[in-house]
Amino acid sequence: MKTSRWHLHPVRVWLFVILFTTLTLPLHAAERSGVAMSPALFAVQPSHQLPPLWLVVPFATLLVMIATGPLLFHRFWERNYPVISVGLGCIVAAYYGLFLDDGWHSLEHTLEEYLSFIALISSLFVVSGGILVRIERRGTPLINASLLFFGAVIANLVGTTGASMLLIRPYMRINAGRLQAFHIVFFIFIVSNIGGALTPVGDPPLFLGFLKGVPFFWVLPKVFLPWIITVAGLLFVFIILDKRAGIGDTKSAVAKGGITITGRRNFLFLAAIIIAVFLDPAVLPGVPSLQELFHLPFGIRELMMLLVALLACKFSNHEAFKGNEFNFEPIKEVAFLFIGIFATMIPALELIGNYASQHAAEFSLSRFYWLTGALSGVLDNAPTYLNFFAAALGKFGLNIASPEDIRHFASGVASPVQMDVPSDIYLMAISVAAVFFGAITYIGNAPNFMVKNIAAQADVEVPDFLEYIYKYSLPILLPFFILLWLLFFNG
Repeated sequence: MKTSRWHLHPVRVWLFVILFTTLTLPLHAAERSGVAMSPALFAVQPSHQLPPLWLVVPFATLLVMIATGPLLFHRFWERNYPVISVGLGCIVAAYYGLFLDDGWHSLEHTLEEYLSFIALISSLFVVSGGILVRIERRGTPLINASLLFFGAVIANLVGTTGASMLLIRPYMRINAGRLQAFHIVFFIFIVSNIGGALTPVGDPPLFLGFLKGVPFFWVLPKVFLPWIITVAGLLFVFIILDKRAGIGDTKSAVAKGGITITGRRNFLFLAAIIIAVFLDPAVLPGVPSLQELFHLPFGIRELMMLLVALLACKFSNHEAFKGNEFNFEPIKEVAFLFIGIFATMIPALELIGNYASQHAAEFSLSRFYWLTGALSGVLDNAPTYLNFFAAALGKFGLNIASPEDIRHFASGVASPVQMDVPSDIYLMAISVAAVFFGAITYIGNAPNFMVKNIAAQADVEVPDFLEYIYKYSLPILLPFFILLWLLFFNG
């Protein structure tokens, strides 16, 4: 790493992302009337003119390229994945802009959502990169399991991205010489996904539900039992695998040792990012909406996160960056791949949202659980959550645009069809599925890709896209998801 120039990279990354997304997903030229629509609201209000089914092909193509590129044509993929991702996104953007009546609005809201997404994960990536955690112990099954459980807990305070970026490097260091693919996979399962299911801060779908009106502390008591069952079960499986792995050629200290932290000032930056998450007019009525005032694709929240990231680059401890072998390759890969994912999945989300709204009355509790989960594994889980949340509300004659209806729904309303299944169980099923199933694929949640990239840069064995699914996520996670369905959602 060229430490003499690292401080220039964040500015380039941020400016490039903002300018490039603005060019590739143009804004609607006309002024919007009334209150500015939340970017997530678009997910449950598809345009009157639905896109053709064939427009899902670019999204399917991108998924296939992500799955096969690193395995079958590695060099070509590494050089050209930004062009491929953005090019496929431009196909969808061009069709929406030229041929759909409300296409520009769809692109505009997708751009807003993407900028919010990249602002959060980029700022957390930079800030956590300036915190160097050293654990002077050798990685053992018990120590590793304790670290994973700690990561699952703090994911609810700093988000799955923050917890992943903070702990992945010390986790790899204490296991140097014995790291295997399953170590990284279980870190993604527990810290990067399932751990963040207990608070709205933990994962984006839950935060969007909070913005819509779900009480902040509704999630914890409702989801805690599925959370502890799954986390404890995964840790049990992990300990068995870790014991079988042996001690390997470990380079870490074996005797008792403490924990040292370099770059403590960055915890202040981390706190500022968490505060910025709540700077939304839907949460704090006094917060100005830049989207409404100036018709911009970002707001106070995103500007504050950008400022925090720049300040972290300027004032973070350089020794911490150096100790973490910090560079911008992981966030670069996420930025380019997810701009393509966000753009190409627009028609898929609209078609799914339309189908869910048209067939909500026919959807059982089981169908809500499995459909939300399966789609959250390959689509952005936040709009998927909102689509099925809106459909579930409609099943009970309630409206997602009404905070009172949502609070009523979360409190438990008798189902007009299944009288023994109250409404809060539907919300519980959708919440669990949206967060937990994000661990099924690398694209299910942004931290998955970042952890994979950081591990690969450290020459750690990391499974490719397909191997991750057939060798780890399906055989290990699916039995737990079936168990949760049998215990809680088999209406």
